[in-house]
Amino acid sequence: MKKTSLFFCALAAIALVSGTSPVPAQAKKVSLNYANFPPAPTFPCVQMERWKTEIEKRTDGAVQVNTFPGGTLLDAKDMMDGVINGQADIGCICMAYQPGRFTVTNATSLPLDIPDAKTGSLVLLDLYNKYQPEAFNKVKVLAMFVTAPANIMSKAPVAELSDLKGLDLRASGGAAQILKAWGANQVGMPMSDTPEALQKGVVKGLFSSLEVMKDLKFAEICKYITITDTVIYPFAVIMNKGTWDKLPDDVKQVMDGMIEEQSAWTGEYMDQHVSDAIAWSKHQVEVITLSPEKKAEWNAPLVPITESWIKQANESGLPGDQIVKDIKMLIEKHAAK
Repeated sequence: MKKTSLFFCALAAIALVSGTSPVPAQAKKVSLNYANFPPAPTFPCVQMERWKTEIEKRTDGAVQVNTFPGGTLLDAKDMMDGVINGQADIGCICMAYQPGRFTVTNATSLPLDIPDAKTGSLVLLDLYNKYQPEAFNKVKVLAMFVTAPANIMSKAPVAELSDLKGLDLRASGGAAQILKAWGANQVGMPMSDTPEALQKGVVKGLFSSLEVMKDLKFAEICKYITITDTVIYPFAVIMNKGTWDKLPDDVKQVMDGMIEEQSAWTGEYMDQHVSDAIAWSKHQVEVITLSPEKKAEWNAPLVPITESWIKQANESGLPGDQIVKDIKMLIEKHAAK
């Protein structure tokens, strides 16, 4: 027998005795595709990159996350079903874009005075954990967070309720109902479509949190901000259920351990980012602040929105009264921190 054959026979014998392979097998890495719809500089994508970095670090590189911002893999309206169908392993959804689908979690977008994004993010997560809404049965939730409270950004000044009558403003979800109650003409569209709509005059402004004044350069078009601090937009990060089920248990443990942390981190980042955006915009825009009397005047038409939501929720078999009570209680709990 040749020396080469003897060498390989010896290796095989050693492997048989030791129960190991002559060549050590490397653990297979997990590669995940994470889709997001807004442009890369915006806060939903910043939190996506932070989650990617932390997951890769905390799994010692066993998980690789490929991120796709700006609708390059899935756009806003297709995100939920795209993740359910496996077009992406992970996706970030804005629940306000589908108000009928996410009834329980969208209750956070009622005018209930959520004061900031961190408080709202933890309120939303707690609400989800308590009610486990059926809308999320086909996915695994990895984080939930909200925007900072919405304000009006417009090309012309809005200082009185009468200034809003018939004014075309972009909004969706709970924010859309509020604009309608104030007499504005709400125009629904994803935020990613809004810059072009503003430039073409399709809308005269928008109703959203103020980080977009900097992120999407709306301060260059909308020269007036009216501070209403009225409503938030809820978001969720969701994973395909089949992808989740196939993950190793230690990876699942890392991801589960980051849910509340990531939600709170995103809220804190959002609040700071809004402060930075306001400071960045101030030399370009005029900020209009409502007096307490005017704020009360603006709030009065909003009361029926919550009352109507409770009635519709009750009629559909959901405990609408209790959900609203829970949100108010959770606001107090987390705002106190």
